[in-house]
Amino acid sequence: MLKSLFSSSIRADVLSLLLNSPDEQFYIREVATLLRKNPSGIKRELDNLEKMGIVTSERIVNLRYFQANKESPLFSELKNLITKSLGLPGALKAVLRASGANAAFLYGPYAEGDDVDAVDLFVIGASSSLTKELKDLEKRFDQKINCIMMEEEEYRLKKKKGDSGLKKLLSGKRITLIGRP
Repeated sequence: MLKSLFSSSIRADVLSLLLNSPDEQFYIREVATLLRKNPSGIKRELDNLEKMGIVTSERIVNLRYFQANKESPLFSELKNLITKSLGLPGALKAVLRASGANAAFLYGPYAEGDDVDAVDLFVIGASSSLTKELKDLEKRFDQKINCIMMEEEEYRLKKKKGDSGLKKLLSGKRITLIGRP
């Protein structure tokens, strides 16, 4: 079972996305877009994970939606394993992708390699559900997440005008999680 469970990087990415957003449903092309992978590879991995009982699917109109199977005996163990192996940045990536964020990065002392109690996160274009997901991650990792969220249009306008605060933020060391700010 373990050999078949961790046989591909696509499967690991799919597991990370679904296990870090267990209450959300995703269709194949959506997963492919979020993970920037080929839809046929995503479909194959989702079908395999469904056969193992780790994910479930539901057909709504002409789309098949997948989500983590919270009833699976492996659910909590896999979720913990994914969390431990990816760390906070990996968990943030999965949550940010699911939120529809266009770009996001960590900045400040954490990005500079310092051991800190709080991380600074900058997000462009995420849904409002991100706040709840970040609170869950704070509890899971016992680390405060200071988040600045900005709409895409506001970000472009500030960047175009040469906003000093944004310029300072972008010129510092950062860890890109998704997209390109």
